[in-house]
Amino acid sequence: MITKKIDENLISVIPEDSDDLLNLRRIIKENDKIIGDTTRVLKQDKDYSRPDKGERIKVRIALTVEKISLDNVLDRLRVGGTISESSNESVPHGSHHSFILKINDGITISKKKWLPFEKNLLESSNNQIGFVLVAIDTGDSGIARLRGTHLEFMPNIYSGSGGKRYKTNFNIEKFFEQVQQAVSTILKERDTIVVFGPGETKKRFANFIQKSQNLQKFKVHVVEGIDSGGEDGIYTFTKSNIMKEIMSDSKLAKVSSIIDKVMLLANKKSKKFTMGFDETFNANQMGAVESLVFSDKAIQDDEQKMIDFLNDVESKGVKMYSVDSSTDIGLRVTGLGGIISLLRYSIES
Repeated sequence: MITKKIDENLISVIPEDSDDLLNLRRIIKENDKIIGDTTRVLKQDKDYSRPDKGERIKVRIALTVEKISLDNVLDRLRVGGTISESSNESVPHGSHHSFILKINDGITISKKKWLPFEKNLLESSNNQIGFVLVAIDTGDSGIARLRGTHLEFMPNIYSGSGGKRYKTNFNIEKFFEQVQQAVSTILKERDTIVVFGPGETKKRFANFIQKSQNLQKFKVHVVEGIDSGGEDGIYTFTKSNIMKEIMSDSKLAKVSSIIDKVMLLANKKSKKFTMGFDETFNANQMGAVESLVFSDKAIQDDEQKMIDFLNDVESKGVKMYSVDSSTDIGLRVTGLGGIISLLRYSIES
């Protein structure tokens, strides 16, 4: 999340991914004020004009929040309320309006008092390291960017090699050049490039991009032990122990370790973990939760109830991680009731 503090009450934000939108859903509350650019239809008062016809204009408004909700399918946040200020005198104050906030949309949030955990949520994603994953073979290459626990895929790139054509006409450097160009479009500052796949192609590609002037400033990590390329190779990597070793500080690796510990405790019939909302809610009431993982599906069941719960957990200093269905880990958490936690001490059910 890109943030800029204007004063003690005003902070401007630009969400960069779905995690940021979720954090804004948890931060923005009823009676807060949202300031941003939008469009409004102004009715025409001319003689003989159609009553339903109007001109759509751009306007900057301040909205007093009455309702806020997530659209998980389309990665959008809807904020509804009444207009308290506007840059156009034709826009009536007190009328209703909704902001549809998407990734890379900017708004300013005004609060009478910012709570410490709300400020922490704004800053929580600023230090996240991104990884561009490249699963490459002579036949094709899968590319995805991992930030937090969200995996965003690009279309597979195919080399056109195969059979006799490969032996005579195939130029692997042209293929590498295509993959490099695709990687460059999603790379962001401080990202690490992780290259893997069967055979020696991964090493040859890593050497190729390290010679590129545009990519020399990025760290390139070559991984052994992933014997498939393309999209399948990326999924295999994100489920592997190798991922946890080389990306130990990443959010995905930490979540994966929590899931493994929960499954180990379950096999030992330990009481130092929870699965599902009710168990986790009761453990939180007792102050027993140490770390918690929840999936986007858990929020869809009862959004406001879940948001209130997450904010209460966060205010107690619990380490929390959100996951979505873009990774196998997100699907696993959904299958375990949508929410799991590790506890500081055992709780008898």
